[in-house]
Amino acid sequence: METFKNIQAREISIGKGTHIEPTATIRGVNGKANRIVIGDHVYIGHDVQILCDEFSLGDYSKIHHGSNIHGYKPCNIGHNLWMGQYTILDSIGGVVIGNNCGIGAHSQLWSHIKYGDTLEGCRFLSEKSLEIGNDVWFVGRTLVSPIKAEDKSMALAGSVVTKDMKYNEIYSGIPAKSISDKVGYQFEEVPLSKKTEKMKQYLTMSGVDANLIRIVETEAEVEDDNFSYFVTSSRRYTKKGSDPEIAFMKFLLPEKAKFTPF
Repeated sequence: METFKNIQAREISIGKGTHIEPTATIRGVNGKANRIVIGDHVYIGHDVQILCDEFSLGDYSKIHHGSNIHGYKPCNIGHNLWMGQYTILDSIGGVVIGNNCGIGAHSQLWSHIKYGDTLEGCRFLSEKSLEIGNDVWFVGRTLVSPIKAEDKSMALAGSVVTKDMKYNEIYSGIPAKSISDKVGYQFEEVPLSKKTEKMKQYLTMSGVDANLIRIVETEAEVEDDNFSYFVTSSRRYTKKGSDPEIAFMKFLLPEKAKFTPF
């Protein structure tokens, strides 16, 4: 297991198979963080700065080079995050990001506004949590205020998002507005049987040893502790940590399929 000399925290938990480049910095805002929790098979790239007093990041996430995450309040991120290079994520007002989210390169996501001289009468001083649901996608160079983005919502490249994003709707422009009435939605309905068949095809395409992996439609079909079950109805899997399971997860990510552990 790797040792991480570039992490400063009172409590540290780093998962299996995680790689953090030696030029990355992970600590609190003013010295040691209180708590840093990073899941399994995570990649954190060169010159990434994570300056948070409390930070958590789920399995199979990737934070690419030059990105900056900072703030006094907790920043909690789910599984399968993909963050492009030179992205800023501000947690001064607090951040919660769900599973399976994508943040394109050079994006900026903010949870506070402050600078102007309040003694002189500046009216703009606020902190507000940034709440991002599951399967949300901010395409490259998006600028995001402290909003709530509901599951499966999406902002196209170059958007400036100042208001909440609704479930599965697509936003664009400055300021960003929903254009789903013109272009449709990020996700369309896929029959469960088709998802299951596609996952079986992916398993064959991946070339991994399939003897320890099972593709099923419902959690009721999970019955043997020796296998890694991928349940298409819930998008969850029984995490065993076997080599075939890890290889299959890496094959699926980022665009084929995203599963989170039970």
